[in-house]
Amino acid sequence: MKSMIFKTGTIKYRPMKKITLVLAFIGMIGLTSCVREETVVQDTYDQDTISEVWEYTNVDFYPGNYSLFLDFPHTIYSSDMVLVYRLAGGSSAGDVWKLLPETYYFDDGTLDFGYNNDFTQYDVKINLYGYDLAGLSNAYKLDQVFRVVVIPASFGKSTSKVDVSDYNAVIKAYKIDESKVKKIKM
Repeated sequence: MKSMIFKTGTIKYRPMKKITLVLAFIGMIGLTSCVREETVVQDTYDQDTISEVWEYTNVDFYPGNYSLFLDFPHTIYSSDMVLVYRLAGGSSAGDVWKLLPETYYFDDGTLDFGYNNDFTQYDVKINLYGYDLAGLSNAYKLDQVFRVVVIPASFGKSTSKVDVSDYNAVIKAYKIDESKVKKIKM
């Protein structure tokens, strides 16, 4: 297609050249807006791949206060799994940790008392429940020790292969260093 030339005095008018110039200008503006800046933020505290254990000592249940909260030292991810164990005794082989919920029955098979728990990203709530908590031995109410084990979501698929009721199996499976258990006195 030929461009038409109009003469108006001494100025030549070429419409195709103006359109080409406008399109080239728009293309240059479009290319300059494609500049991409990238900001990298590094998380220096890697919470999502490290299992942790917190030990709460001197935990007491009193009449009117058979539920209590154990605050976490820091917020955990909502996808993390939390296991709570109660120190139930000891032997020559070491401490005996029982996974909550933990239930005790009378000889006739009826419920005597038990412990259960639930958790958030910030704390775990432990409940002591039963029929005669006031008459329950202080050995089950006072000076209790609990361990909270936080297992990151990245290990979620492997938990089916671990007997979570066995505290020592959990510690071994998730390579938790017992010397790094953080102790929190209530």
